[in-house]
Order: sequence, then C-alpha cells, then structure tokens
Amino acid sequence: MAPTPQTNTDLATIADVLRGSDDIVICGHVSPDGDCIGSQLALAAALRALGKQATCLLAKDEPVDARLSFLPGIANMVPAAAFAGAARTFVAVDVPTRERIGEAAAALHDGCEMTITIDHHAMDTTMAQYTYVDPGVASTTMLVWELAGLLGVDRAGEVALCCYTGLVTDTGRFQYQNTDAAAMHAAAAMVEAGADPAAVSRAIFQNRALASVRLEGIAVERMQFGAEGAYAISWLSLDDFAATHAVKADAEPIIDALRSIAGVRVACMLREQGDSVRGSLRAKDATDVAAIARAFGGGGHVAAAGFTLRCSLSEACQQVKKALDAALGAKEACRA
Repeated sequence: MAPTPQTNTDLATIADVLRGSDDIVICGHVSPDGDCIGSQLALAAALRALGKQATCLLAKDEPVDARLSFLPGIANMVPAAAFAGAARTFVAVDVPTRERIGEAAAALHDGCEMTITIDHHAMDTTMAQYTYVDPGVASTTMLVWELAGLLGVDRAGEVALCCYTGLVTDTGRFQYQNTDAAAMHAAAAMVEAGADPAAVSRAIFQNRALASVRLEGIAVERMQFGAEGAYAISWLSLDDFAATHAVKADAEPIIDALRSIAGVRVACMLREQGDSVRGSLRAKDATDVAAIARAFGGGGHVAAAGFTLRCSLSEACQQVKKALDAALGAKEACRA
C-alpha cells in the first residue's frame, strides 16, 4: 500500500525512497528559472551516480532561458508531453502546486507508483506521497545539495555547479533578503566542490541578449511610480517583444532595474502573454509581495512573487496599481 501524504518527512527518508526507486522522472514548474532547472539537473546527476535511470522533464514545451545553456544535461531535458519512456517514480522540485507542472506532467505524475515533492515554497502538501518543504532556505537547490549528500554521491562538479546556479539566481546574486548565513555556507561548500562563481556570473548575469537590453529600454521609458515613489511598475506587450525580436526570458532581468531605483520598495513588471498577463513582484524591504500575489491567485516568497491575470494588459495594470497603492499606503496617484 502506498504511504499516505506527508509533509516535512525528512530528507533522509526521501533518500531511502530514491535508493529503492528507478525509472525516475524529475519535473519542475512551467517557465522554469535557475533554481528549478538547477534542482532538476543536480538531482538527476546524483541519481545517475547511483546507477539510476533519471530523466529531467520540462513542464511545457517551451524554450529554456538561453543563459542557462551552460549547465550540463540541459540539452537532454524532455518536454513532458513528448516523454515516451518508463516512469515509476515522479519527483517534483521547486513546484508549490500541482497546477504549476502543467497537464502533461500531471498525467505522468498520476500514473507513477511513487511521488515525491521537494521545495522551498509554502505549498500544497497533498500533492505527493512524500513531501519535504522548507520555506526557510533560500533555494530548492540547497535542499537538493543536502539530499545528494545523504545519497552518498560525490557532489563535486556537475551537482555543485547546478546547485550553485540555483542558489545564486534565487538570491539575486546574494542580494535578496533570503541571503542568510545558511545560504552563504551552502554556497561556500558548492564552490569548494567545484562550482565556479565567476563563470556562472559571466554566463547568467553578464550575457544578456541585445534584444533584452532593447526591451529594458522600452520598459524603463514607460515605467510609472506610485505611493510617493514606493513602487515602480512597467509593462511589456506582445508587440514590444515582436519589435525587439525578444523572447520571454529576455524580460527576466528588467525587474531588477526597476527595483534598484532609489526610494523604490517594490517593483512590478507585467508581461502580456496571449489572453493573459504575467506579473512579477520584487521587494527591497520587508514588504510581503507574496501576499499581494496571492490576492491575484499567485504566490511565491516574501521578497519575490508572481501571478497571472486573465484580462487585458491595461486592465491588469490598473488592478495591480490599486493593490500596490493599498499595500504601500499610497497618498497620491501614480506619476510617470
């Protein structure tokens, strides 16, 4: 009989379960970021070191951020809808809810004998038979790093590189509020095991496409401020992407430019995507942007969160401005 759903079963138990598993698929969330991809690839490398068959799945058939292309194994990731191999154990990493793995991966998940979730988001704890969630760590790769150690594999090289990449991206180059002593100790251990901070920095943070820079120019030109300068908001339409020949990943760094402005406590970027709008929120102080995101059906961390709205870009902008005004105690309307 399958075990009942558990929350915060310890990682040692999950390590034991994985030792007895095979035909393992590892899936992250849609629109995967560095922590998601890094967690998948690191765990797959650790399991292969044990002689396991482990495949990394993409929740959707969508391009992965080209800046992550240096990670070993990324070219072998398979869209869940195209996966035709055996799947007996399903591991979801960096996935707080079932909806975030997409329909194809969810169908695979339901057909597996064993299901495991490892994450650092507050999450739906009924998603898997074995769930380990620790919202207190800076990245899911920190948990995968610990798990790889419990599996007894050599973490030097591939595992260290992938885990460090997830950690450095989810802490915003160790600038976000989730950067604490534990994160720095983990980073040091990963570097000692072979991760090259300078090489990772060049690949991710000093390797922007020209289209991304042009897209940022558009966003900065039209940004607005509210709550007496406490928040900055901007938006990008599908036409903006077409005009600059940009892809979705090219918009990712832009929110940090808004967040870096003096006096801004919260930055928001809205991106049109077909019949919906994707919103990203970043905080520079103790403002809980996850609470703002949850009001729109989204979620995330205190300092970094996201949501999706089913409306026009202009409607989304008005709704989000109203929420930011309320959250930040606005005394005046937005100013350009």
